[in-house]
Amino acid sequence: MSSSLPPLFDGIGRAMKAMSEHQRVIAENIANSETPGFKARTLEGPDFSALVDGQLGASGPPHVARPRVELSSAMAGLGAQAPQAGSRIVLDGDTSETKPDGNNVTLEDQLLALGKVQSDFAAATNLYRKQIGLLKSAIGRG
Repeated sequence: MSSSLPPLFDGIGRAMKAMSEHQRVIAENIANSETPGFKARTLEGPDFSALVDGQLGASGPPHVARPRVELSSAMAGLGAQAPQAGSRIVLDGDTSETKPDGNNVTLEDQLLALGKVQSDFAAATNLYRKQIGLLKSAIGRG
């Protein structure tokens, strides 16, 4: 995004990219719904702290970072796995059932998640459209 545009556009763009990535992860879950032992994955939400920090300037409050959980030996002993470095894809802890083969992907859960992404994307698109309309009105082209 251009730095001459309001930060709201950058935030909307980042949110839309995250939603697109989330759709890809849901598609992978659905594709692996019959793979023995496959665990459903989801995407961490985007981090907008840089946008907030940019608005507050140097005189604002200190930066607040997203908390990170480090994998302990006890967690690893229970089967937890560390996320891939640089990846926001994490295991989905909100699954409704696990099959006898260890796969916990249910099509119903995935379709509900996909519906939420679709409605969030529609809301972001409408917000973007309204902001463009306001800018056009401000410069006299609306």
